[in-house]
Formats: sequence, structure tokens, C-alpha cells
Amino acid sequence: MNPDSVLLSQLNITPYSTLFLHVPLRGGKQPGPGGAAPPKPRLDFLNSKPRTNYVAGLGRGATGFTTRSNIGPARAAPDLPDRSSTAIGRGRGKPEEDEDEDEGDDKGYDENQKFDEFEGNDVGLFASAEYDKDDKEADAVWEAIDQRMDSRRKDRIEARLKEEIEKYRASNPKITEQFANLKHKLHTLSAQEWESIPEIGDYSLRNKKKRFESFVHVPDTLLEKARQEREHVTALDPKSSGTETPWTDLTAVGEGRGYLTDLKSMKITSDADISDIKKARLLMKSITQTNPKHPPGWIAAARLEGQAGKIQAARQLIQKGCVECPKNEDIWLEACRLARPDDAMAMIAKRVKSIPNSVKLWLQAASLEHDDKNKSRVLRRVARLKEYEKAKKVLNRAREKLPKEPAIWITAAKLEEANGNDPMVGKIIERCIRALRREGLVIDSEAWMKEAEVVERVGYAVTCQVIIRNTIGSGMDQDEDRKRTWVADAEECKKRGSIETSRAIYDHALIVFLTKKSIWLKAAQLEKSHGTRESLHALLRKAVTYHPQTEVLWLMEAKEKWLAGDVHAARATLQEAYAAIPNSEEIWLAAFKLEFENHEPKRARMLLAKARERGGMERLWMKSAIVERELGNTEEERRLLEEGLKRFPSFFKLWLMLGQLEERLNNLEKAKEVYNSALKHCPSWIPLWVSLAILEEKTNGIAKARAMPTLARKKNPRQPELWLAAIHSESRHGYKKEADNLMAKDLQDQECPKSGILWAAAIEMAPWPQRKTKSTDALNKSDHDPHVIAVVAKLFWHDRKVDKARVWLNRAVTLAPDIGDFWALYYKFELQHGSEENQKDVLKRCIGAEPKHGEKWQAVSKAVENSHQPTEAVLKKVVLGCSR
Repeated sequence: MNPDSVLLSQLNITPYSTLFLHVPLRGGKQPGPGGAAPPKPRLDFLNSKPRTNYVAGLGRGATGFTTRSNIGPARAAPDLPDRSSTAIGRGRGKPEEDEDEDEGDDKGYDENQKFDEFEGNDVGLFASAEYDKDDKEADAVWEAIDQRMDSRRKDRIEARLKEEIEKYRASNPKITEQFANLKHKLHTLSAQEWESIPEIGDYSLRNKKKRFESFVHVPDTLLEKARQEREHVTALDPKSSGTETPWTDLTAVGEGRGYLTDLKSMKITSDADISDIKKARLLMKSITQTNPKHPPGWIAAARLEGQAGKIQAARQLIQKGCVECPKNEDIWLEACRLARPDDAMAMIAKRVKSIPNSVKLWLQAASLEHDDKNKSRVLRRVARLKEYEKAKKVLNRAREKLPKEPAIWITAAKLEEANGNDPMVGKIIERCIRALRREGLVIDSEAWMKEAEVVERVGYAVTCQVIIRNTIGSGMDQDEDRKRTWVADAEECKKRGSIETSRAIYDHALIVFLTKKSIWLKAAQLEKSHGTRESLHALLRKAVTYHPQTEVLWLMEAKEKWLAGDVHAARATLQEAYAAIPNSEEIWLAAFKLEFENHEPKRARMLLAKARERGGMERLWMKSAIVERELGNTEEERRLLEEGLKRFPSFFKLWLMLGQLEERLNNLEKAKEVYNSALKHCPSWIPLWVSLAILEEKTNGIAKARAMPTLARKKNPRQPELWLAAIHSESRHGYKKEADNLMAKDLQDQECPKSGILWAAAIEMAPWPQRKTKSTDALNKSDHDPHVIAVVAKLFWHDRKVDKARVWLNRAVTLAPDIGDFWALYYKFELQHGSEENQKDVLKRCIGAEPKHGEKWQAVSKAVENSHQPTEAVLKKVVLGCSR
């Protein structure tokens, strides 16, 4: 330590003393000992740690400072006299204002710009800087850091929010939650406790408030408009569908033939003739659009354009007619007349291949030939059609020239069939196969099957069958492959309309696989759909001969004989079946149905009694009760049902019939007891719940009836029939709002979001402007359910879109042929807008489908008075009660 130094504490100087330091200033620099400048001394207090609660500058009265970055750029100073010239120390430099401007330029920003509260005065520092790759990478890093921090806080935030929501819900519960524990206990209530619940009154103001009704006079303009519209409607044909034009009815005048002779004498000489041409063109357009399969209409339309000088339009029209009527020779002759000579030759050459027996076409081909050699060849073809012997000679020469061409052999077989020589057809095809094999050709069964289909289309069924019989087994060795392939080929041919080809495949398959039951059933279905009753009876007789233990074949034969009107033959068939299969319940039930449907109740009762003695199943007891109900024996019906329930307490149909019996006798309380007992044994059967809910609605009103569907839905969730029953119940009593709420809850709350019957009901409940949108949603969400398709067809029907309505109704009955309501709707539509042919077609298809289900259908078919009515009678009764 320097001896001359002294501490301040030794001089009695405290922290609150005031010191005056005298530092002499000298000019220049004093060199150090080595001639260099001495180092600047470092103050000790700069290296020491400040004491606690130390504030810099507090001793001199400075408690803090504020920079420009805190308060923003200074405001512009008021205009003051310029005193820069008197500034001290400026010399002859630039003025002060210029220096400030230069200084601002050097800073890179404008101090007078708007101050940003968040970023301070630094908001414009980097406004002009380039945003490069490093900046982008830095921003990405900071953004990743922010996301990481947010993810760490996310769990705590969600947990806190969840806790707050639970606290809020606990302190403010919903009304449904307050009574949730009580609702869960409702299933323990007995029937007596339900009865003791008091009725609730209607305290709403909806039925008490009287709304003010005002009436105003109808303006005369509205009345005049209504009168004009009424006059316009009465001028229409009442049988018209609203979509036809007045030209449509003119197709009945002469069927288009009367116009052919009139057009020959038409000459265009004035504007009036041009107007007549336009009218005739509209008429012809209406004829061809209304009946496109009528050739004279196309011929007349083409000749009209030809008379008007529009040959190209005439050719286009006749080409359309050829597409619509490809088998008519007159329209092709007209097309040849209008076509160019070269086109006519190609057209007639193509057409004689598809209509080879048309003498007119061959004569037209001969007239178009200019070469005498070709013309004689065509004329020989005509002669060949007329002279059988000459045709045989020509084919024999052709076979000698072209021994590898199978078409010559097939033509020879068709020639023999056309002349009634069927035995020669088989010989020719057999010789053809042998000859082709000698020539080294491979017999491809698929190619020959296609040839058989072509032969069938032109009307040669015997040739088709012979081709299949001689070629179907080529190239197949294993039995399983042959069986599977033949059945698949037969079904594909059936879909394409090649019935004779399919029948020939099944005939050959039955020869090879005589004991295969599945092939017999497929062949029987084919004969039932496309054959005659005689062919079906012969096939089934052969089937039961080879398969006496297959009850379905016996039942098919008995049913077909019964439908043919031969009841005695049907009885004999069932007796043979019973002898072959004595313990078959299906045969007993078939024998009962035969006697019951033919108004032989005593025979039916006796058969069922014998079957019950042998210990039959529950269906026998149900059929026995049906017979007694038909005869009006109420006590015997009740006895059979109760005895059957003792044996089979889980068979819900017996419970349902017993409950319906009590309802018919007006024993409503007893019927309720029956349904309650039934639900204890069969809690999952929906018809029991629906019947009990309807009975509750009849006896105690809608207020108590609401509880029954609710209880049923709790025990059987996701059952659309229960929701639909509740919606219908609300609608019957006029509670549309409640019905809409139930529908929305079911479809939107994922209870039954894809139910077709519910979506169909939702469309019909919606207002008319919203039904189109609702139907679109229903089709998408229900996956084109047939119930929704039927309702959409009704919308088209209402909008007078007849063609679309017919297409959609046909889709509905195709997808669900077992639902009778769709057939009734389709038949009623055809009665209003269809022809007699369409009506007969729908009726025939409905009888063939034998529908059994449908709300309206079952209400009619299961009535006691309609128990023996055929399908046609039931259909017409349902149509009478079916509203559009």
C-alpha cells in the first residue's frame, strides 16, 4: 500500500458527508516511466457488488430516467426564431437543421413516424431490410418454441377448463339430469303403480290464448285471375297427366300411315305452305317421340324433310328410325332410298345379315347391283330362300370349299330346323364337331355358347340346344369345376335373355349330375319363370323321382298343381311326399294350407289335430288357432293359444294372437295383462311393444301412452319401428312439434341415422318446399333404401313427372318385392297414368312376387274377411285405401 494513501474512514468521513475533489487539468500527455502513456486507473467500486436497496443517483436527487424509446419520437417544436447564427462554437459549418436531417438519415429511420405501443420506436428499424433464409429459419425456431410451450400448458388448461365445466354443471344441472335417477327406476314399477299415477292437466297458454283474427276483402284482380285459371284447367283433358302436349293424341289418327300419301302431293309455293311444313314437322316430332317403335312415323317424318328439300335431315331421321326399329324391313328400304348409292349398298349388305329371310331386302340388294354377276348372285340367294333343295346343294358346295368354317354347318342346321327336319339338326352339328376336330381345330365352349345365343336370337331353338349339348363339356375334366362353371354360365345366359341356351345348359348338367339337388332347384326356377306349366310339372316329377327326401321339391310340385287348378293332383302329390318323409312339419303345413285355402276347414282341422298329437312345433298351434278364428270358435281359439303358450312361452306370435283376441272381444284390461305377460317372456319382440302402446293410447290417452314407447326404447335401443310408432302416436293426436322433436332426436342423435322407414316418414312430415332437400339427404344417408325411393317417387308423381315417377316406383318394387305397399302404390300410379298393358304387367309381377309385408298390406291381408282372398284382390283393396 502507498504510504501516502489514507482511508476515508480514518478522516471521519461518513456516507452522508460532502466531498469536493480538486483535479488539476494539464495539457498534453505525460509519459510513463518507459516513455509510454500511463494506464488509466480502474475504479474499485466498479468491481464491487452494490449494497442492498441501492438506487443509482439517489444521492443527487435522480430517481430514474426516461429514453425516447419509451415515450416515442418528439413532437414538432413550435415555430421559433432561428438563432442558429448566434450558436456558440458552430463556426462556418452547416446549419443545425441540416445536421439533424443528416443524423436522421444516418439512423436509418424517421423519428417523426407513428409510435407503436408494443414495439416502441423500433417498429421501423428493419422495415426496409431483406427477409432472408436466416430470418426465416429464426422465425421457425421461435415458432417451434412457442408451440412447445403451448403444448406444455395445454394439458393444464384443458384440465382446468374441464374442472370448471364440471363445477358449473354440478351447480346448475339440467331438468333431465335432475330426474335421471328416477327414470332409471321406472322399469321397476308394476302395472298397478302405473295406473295410480294421476293425470296431468293442460296448463299451457297455447289453447287458452285467443288470437286476433282479421279479415280483408279479396281484390277483384285476384278473383279474375282465379277465374281465368279455372277456365284454362277445365279446357284440358281430365285423363291427361299434365305433361303431354295436344299433339300427342294425333298419333291415333291413321297410325302415321295417312301422312305418307299426303306428303307425295305436297308442293311449297308460298309462305302458307312453309307454315304448313312447320306444323307438319311438329306433328311428326310428336309422333316419333310418343311412339318411337312405330316405323311409319319415322318414314313419314323423313319423307316430309325430303319434300321440304332437306335431304340431310331426312337421312338423319331415318337413321334414328333404323336404330329404334332394327327388325322392320320397310324402314330399311326407305333408308336405302334416301342414302347415297355407295352407302345404300353397305347398308343393305349389313341389314340382310340380321334379317336373312326378308325377300324385300334381297330384291332391293339385287336392284342396287350394277354388275350382272353380282346381281345374279343376289337373285340366287333369293331363290335359295324359296327352294330348300337348292339351298342344301349350295351349302354342300360351300362346305367342300371351306371345311374349317363352322358358320356353314350352323347355317345348314338352321335350314333343316326351318324346314321341320329337327332330327337332322343334331346329326349336322355332331358331324361338324367331328370334322373340325379332324382339321385340328380346338373346340372352345365359350365361343360356341356365344354362337348358340346368336342362333337363339334369330329363332332357332333346336339348333341352339344341339350346339350346347355337343360343346358345353369341352375342355373341362373335374366335376366340381364343371358344376360350378355350368351353373354360372346358365345364370349369365338367363340374365342376358338367352332362355333356351340356359335351359340347354341345365338339361346337360342334370344328365351329368343327376343327384345334385341345387341344379334341380335352379332348373325348376328357370321353368317357373320362363317355361310352361307342362314343362315345369315334367321337370319336378323327374326331380322328386331322383330326390324323394327333398321336401322343397315335393312342395313345389304340389303348389304348381294347385295353382293350375288341379286340387286332387296336389293332394296326391302331398300324400306321396308324406309317405316319403313322414315326419316333415312343412308337408303337414302344406297339406293344411291346401285344405284351408280351398274352403275345407274340417279337413284342415283334422290334419292339424293329427300333427299336434305327433308333438308338432309352435307353428302348428298357431295355424290351429287361425282355423278356429276363421270358424268363429272363440273359446276353442283361446284354449289352443293358452295351451300353446304353456308349451312354447317364448313364441311371441301366440301372445300377440291372444292379445288381439281379447281386443276383438273388447276385454281391454285383460288384453293389457296378456301383453305385459308376453313382454316378460319376449322383451325383445317389437310388435308386442307397439301393440301395448296402441292399446294404452286407446284406454288412457296419449299422456300415459308416451311412457310405453320410452320404456321400450330403453330396453331395445336402435329400433326404428319403436321410434316410428311413437311419432305416429304424436301425429294422430295433433302434436306435430313433439313428433318433429322425436324425429330429429332419432335421426340427428345417431340413434337410427340410416333407417329408411324413418327417413321416409321425415320426408312426408316436412313442408312441401323442404321435401326435395330432405329427400336428397335421405337417399345419401339411408343408402337408397326402398322406402325412401318410394317416397321420392310420390314426389315426382305429385309434380306430374310421370316418367321419373314410373322409374322410381319400379326401382322400389325391384329392391323390395315382398312389401305390398309399394306394389299398391305402383298399381295405382299405372291406373291413373299408364296404359292397359302397363297395368297388366304390374299386376302380373305383383302376383308372381306374392308380397307378405307392409303396414297397409298386412292390415288388409290379415283381416278375417280377407283370409282367403288372392293376391290380386288384396292388391285392389289396398289401392282403394292408399292415398297418394
